[in-house]
Amino acid sequence: MTKLTVNINKIATLRNARGGNVPDLLQVAKDVEKFGAQGITIHPRPDERHIRYQDAYDLKSIVSTEYNIEGNPMDNFTKMVLEIKPTQVTLVPDAVDAITSNAGWDTVKHKDYLKDIILEFKRNGIRTSIFVDPTLSMIEGAAETETDRIELYTEEFAKQYALGNKQAIRPYTECAILANKLGLGINAGHDLSLQNIKFFKENVPNLLEVSIGHALICEALYDGLENVISEYLRKLN
Repeated sequence: MTKLTVNINKIATLRNARGGNVPDLLQVAKDVEKFGAQGITIHPRPDERHIRYQDAYDLKSIVSTEYNIEGNPMDNFTKMVLEIKPTQVTLVPDAVDAITSNAGWDTVKHKDYLKDIILEFKRNGIRTSIFVDPTLSMIEGAAETETDRIELYTEEFAKQYALGNKQAIRPYTECAILANKLGLGINAGHDLSLQNIKFFKENVPNLLEVSIGHALICEALYDGLENVISEYLRKLN
C-alpha cells in the first residue's frame, strides 16, 4: 500500500494572500485526514510566504496521521524540527529564494553534511528522508548517509509523461530497484497528479509514500477536496 500525504502549502498561500485565517489551515488538515489521506506535509521556507513556522508548531497537536516536514536543514529549520519531532523530516536543498523545489541533493558531495544532520534527527526518533534526483549514484550516496528513506524528485517524469513519453519512468524504476536492494524506503513527489499517479505507482516497486500538494489542490478546485483525495487513494491502491 502506498500512502498519500497531502502537502497543504497552497492552502497557506491562499490564506496569506488575503490576511486573516481563511481558509483555516488547521481545519483543512483535519479535513484532509478525515477524507482518508494518511499524512500531512508542509514545507516552510525562510520567508514564510506560505507555511509559517508557527503553523508547523500548531499542526503538531492537530495531525493524527503522519506528519512530514520538508525543508533545507538550516539552523532555524533544524531547531524547529527537533522541537516538534514530526513523524518524518524530508531534507530538500532549496535555495532561499526558490519558488519551488527544483533539484535533489548531491548525496556524494554533501554526504558528511547530511550524515551529521540525519544522525541528530534519528537520535530524536524522527524518520529521515532525502530529496534526490533519479540517478543511481545519488541513491548509492544516500544509502551512505544512513537516511531511512529517499524521496524521488518526479518533475521530469511528470513533464515527459504529459508529452506521451512513458519511457521517462525507467530511471525511477531503476533507482527504486537499487534503493530496495540498499534497504532504503522510497517516497516520491513533485508534479505527480491524478493523470500520472497510477502509472508511476505501478512502475516503482515498493513505493511507500507520495507527497502531493499543488496538483491535488488545483484538481480540488474543480472536483472538491474529498472527491480528489478519494480518487488518489483509489489509484494508489
